[in-house]
Amino acid sequence: MPTEIKLPRLGQGMESGTIVKWLKSEGDKVEKGEPLYELDTDKVTQEVEADASGVLLKIAISSGEVEVGKTIAVIGEQGEEVAAEPEQKDSGDGDSAQPVDEDAQEEGSPARAREHDREEGRRASSRMSEQVTEIRQPSGDNGGRVKASPLARRIARERGIDLSAVAGTGPEGRVVAEDVERSAASAGPGQLTAPAAAEGVEVQQLSSMRKTIARRLTEAWRAPVFQLGITVDMGRALALRERLVELNADGNVKPTISDLLTKVCAAALMRHRAVNALYTGDAVELHPTANIGIAVAVPNGLVVPVIPGCERKSIAEIAATRAAVVDRARTGKVQQADLDGGTFTISNLGMYGIERFVAVLNPPQAAILAVGSIEDRIVAVDGQPAVRPRMELTLTCDHRAIDGATGAEFLRDVKAFLEEPGLAL
Repeated sequence: MPTEIKLPRLGQGMESGTIVKWLKSEGDKVEKGEPLYELDTDKVTQEVEADASGVLLKIAISSGEVEVGKTIAVIGEQGEEVAAEPEQKDSGDGDSAQPVDEDAQEEGSPARAREHDREEGRRASSRMSEQVTEIRQPSGDNGGRVKASPLARRIARERGIDLSAVAGTGPEGRVVAEDVERSAASAGPGQLTAPAAAEGVEVQQLSSMRKTIARRLTEAWRAPVFQLGITVDMGRALALRERLVELNADGNVKPTISDLLTKVCAAALMRHRAVNALYTGDAVELHPTANIGIAVAVPNGLVVPVIPGCERKSIAEIAATRAAVVDRARTGKVQQADLDGGTFTISNLGMYGIERFVAVLNPPQAAILAVGSIEDRIVAVDGQPAVRPRMELTLTCDHRAIDGATGAEFLRDVKAFLEEPGLAL
């Protein structure tokens, strides 16, 4: 019996994904666990493995955004018949997964079932050109939620368009991407056409990763945040790191200051769980384990892979996990599971010589730590000038979840643990 391949939910809160390309063609043999297609989610583009072995009998949706749970392909035995389904391959917004009742048609004949929707769209466009705006009230049987495709919701969110004011032309009045685009184009004379790029100017269209970064950072920028800064004497930490490298001389991964900092932050987070928290809008989740994300620069973007359970790991174990997940991120092999579950983030630009900076929140996390470079500075030691290695830390906190005193106590402990690492044990 043929097996329907449905779009999986790869992370908490995932509602849809965008099929980038298929790695197999119809008629190809497929083994269970073999990469089948590339899927772009809000966080990462990754290969998705096949759920079953057999022959790829049908690709129902070749590309575009699709809701979680929709059938995108069928795998079965060679020669098995696949139930007739409406044409779905050229839809780019996931609406192809919606069933359409229509008479059987020959290949290449016009799609009569969609003609009514197109006519509705033309009439809606005509009404908009007459500057008459139709306000669609959410139906009472869906909890006040406007029916819209995932792609339509994303476009509306990025352009600041209220979906309840958009006339839907999809099945049962569903708002599709074309409706949002039409609404944006007809918003009024206030929107000016962007000037053509000057000669010699290179225009780079935003990738899905950069669009996601822009959306998430815009969301973070709206949060009421505050920053706390502190300077740490790194003499003992540097000595410990050198000793760890000596003890791990035969290993493939050498512990770094970032690994030591990750362990120290995990110990401090266990003492101050209010910082190891997620702000969810109407509640604050205090997590019992320190799942620390490490901001990693990748070509044309940024990802934050997560090292889970850092308070239970040794520095050597943190180093090994960090090296593996960062390598996957930089080679484009990072998986959704590598990015999920973070409760706190560390962003380190010290290797670039940056002495201090302010990191932007990584929602829904309530805090992020910015780490600067270690610099030799002249400071007073026992009343006498001395040269000491100093590092600046800046903690950004979401004031909706964390108060100033709580953040200060956490940062004070991080400083104490770095200056005397034995305190973190």
